[in-house]
Amino acid sequence: MADEIKIGVYVCHCGVNIAGVINTTEVMEFAKTLPHVALAKEYKFMCSDNGQDLIKQDIKDGLINRVVVAACSPRMHEPTFRRTVSSVGMNQFLFAQANIREHASWVNMKDPEGATRIAKDHLRMQVAKVAQLEPLETQVVQVTPASLIIGGGIAGMNAALDLADQGFDVYLVEKEPTIGGHMAQLDKTFPTMDCSACILTPKMVDVNQHPKIHLMAYSEVEDVEGYVGNFTVTVRKKSKYVDSEKCTSCGECIENCPVTAPNEFDLGLAKRKAVYIPFPQAVPGVPTIDMDSCIKCGICADKSVCEPEAIDYEMKDELVEIEVGTIIVATGYDPYDPTEMKEYAFEKYDNVITGMQMERLLSSYGPTLGKPVRPSDGTAPHTLAWLQCVGSRNFRPGMHNYCSRVCCMYAMKQARQYKEKHPDAKIYIFYMDIRAFGKGYEEFYEIASREYGITFVRGRLAEVYESPDDKSIIIRGEDTLMQTPIELKVDMLVLSVGVEARPDSDKIAQLLTIQKSDDGFFLEAHPKLRPVDTLTAGIYVAGVAQGPKDIPDAVAQAKGAASGAAILMAKGEVEIEPYYSVVDAAKCSGCKACQSQCPFGAIGFDEQANIATINIAKCKGCGTCAATCPCQAISQNHFKEPQMVAIINGVLKDGGLY
Repeated sequence: MADEIKIGVYVCHCGVNIAGVINTTEVMEFAKTLPHVALAKEYKFMCSDNGQDLIKQDIKDGLINRVVVAACSPRMHEPTFRRTVSSVGMNQFLFAQANIREHASWVNMKDPEGATRIAKDHLRMQVAKVAQLEPLETQVVQVTPASLIIGGGIAGMNAALDLADQGFDVYLVEKEPTIGGHMAQLDKTFPTMDCSACILTPKMVDVNQHPKIHLMAYSEVEDVEGYVGNFTVTVRKKSKYVDSEKCTSCGECIENCPVTAPNEFDLGLAKRKAVYIPFPQAVPGVPTIDMDSCIKCGICADKSVCEPEAIDYEMKDELVEIEVGTIIVATGYDPYDPTEMKEYAFEKYDNVITGMQMERLLSSYGPTLGKPVRPSDGTAPHTLAWLQCVGSRNFRPGMHNYCSRVCCMYAMKQARQYKEKHPDAKIYIFYMDIRAFGKGYEEFYEIASREYGITFVRGRLAEVYESPDDKSIIIRGEDTLMQTPIELKVDMLVLSVGVEARPDSDKIAQLLTIQKSDDGFFLEAHPKLRPVDTLTAGIYVAGVAQGPKDIPDAVAQAKGAASGAAILMAKGEVEIEPYYSVVDAAKCSGCKACQSQCPFGAIGFDEQANIATINIAKCKGCGTCAATCPCQAISQNHFKEPQMVAIINGVLKDGGLY
């Protein structure tokens, strides 16, 4: 005979978050009237040690064998209470949590009576469900002690080094011919004004020389199969048409190449050869042949030019399969392209450039060797203006409504650098709000204004057009503090563009079955408690791939992602929650409708038995297959039909609100 169902209900005050609005005593007394409820109690903080001890003691005394806690969001403390009941021998999956804070108290602060009614409904639903729950057991899978990191910028490199230093094999995949990311394009970094290359280059060398890091530059992830702890990844190593084993990086092929093409690293401000190394400190330092520009003249392949005979025009892409236990996504960002903002005339007028282009002009190994000039005539500008929030904090179609966080600071940094080179220059920064949020940033802002004489003007620009006489830029706008119109003639206008998600982020999200937020960046599992985890176990996100941030924050997040991956790999095994779906072989008709609908690729098919099969490690318990199956042959653990019907019946009867 099955054990009698004895449910314990515990109502949390959550300080005044719940009890300040909801009549918790009334809710507790209501709970005692519900079927199968053996006892009901209330306490100020159920998540505290004393609150958890109340639950433990009642289980030990045999008074209850199932638990419902009416408190905050299950995302916050469901794991806490599961550990509580499990620690005294009760199956952790015989627990349910009613969210009466976010779903009742916080949304009905002006209506305590209504909030109390809604709290009762939520409690009634969970009591009805918990009476139908079945004991479940977690599954354990082994974890391969190796990690894949997608993206070789400053975040990806730091994550790779942290994991490699702990003894794990790391496969660092970078789409470009060199690691370094956008940081390699910068001249100095705010607020300390450190040389970017001086910080970055040693890191790049360390990555390349580390025996545990397998650097795969000029490569892309083609396919990802498997599940947490056991991912099989296919990587396409794109052909450089230069044999890296033979190449000595002497540079003779570059010197003798007769073909030039736009230099992507210098953002079109300079030219490069068809065979090229992106920048002097590039790692790896092996040239790449751009076949879109190459005319296959054969000069570089001639033995008189390339003595080791490293050039191979027939070289093919190579597909490499690797086995890893964890994945870190650090794919970075793209600068916003302001071409669509016609009012700012980018690419229409030569002397309107972006902030990233100014970085290359300021760089000592940039196209002008650190001495910025006007693209129109090659002269040093005397009057410059920076325009903030280009592409950010804008609700127009094609714009982004978020703050990109770095634009204010890099504009001040660039303006300060230019002032140091040209003390007599006149510099204006047009802004909406200066956001100097980081350590030492506010002081940096004050110094820019007080010591460098940079003029800050609050207001957007309305018009930008070119003077036909000297190709100077005439800008019109409003000083919103003084409420006066402004017309200003400057030698150069710099658009402080924000950051946006990379265009290939959709492909990455699909390959890894991870989610993206509305702003296009990868979505974290929880913005506060799990900022580097994704909702797919074993996959982490770091750097600007997760959202706009500066270098220190990107590095900190990379270290957090590496720590999460290392914990998983160090344990050697991981528990899988038993929310996976199961197939009733007697009911399955073999129609395969579920297989095509599964977003996680967890459903296979047994051709011999003519039934669907489910990989429980890959299944995330989304329930799509159960809803799709026309034969009702699939059910989802913990969310089976009787359990869901119990919730519906529980809220519809006895005066339920819904």
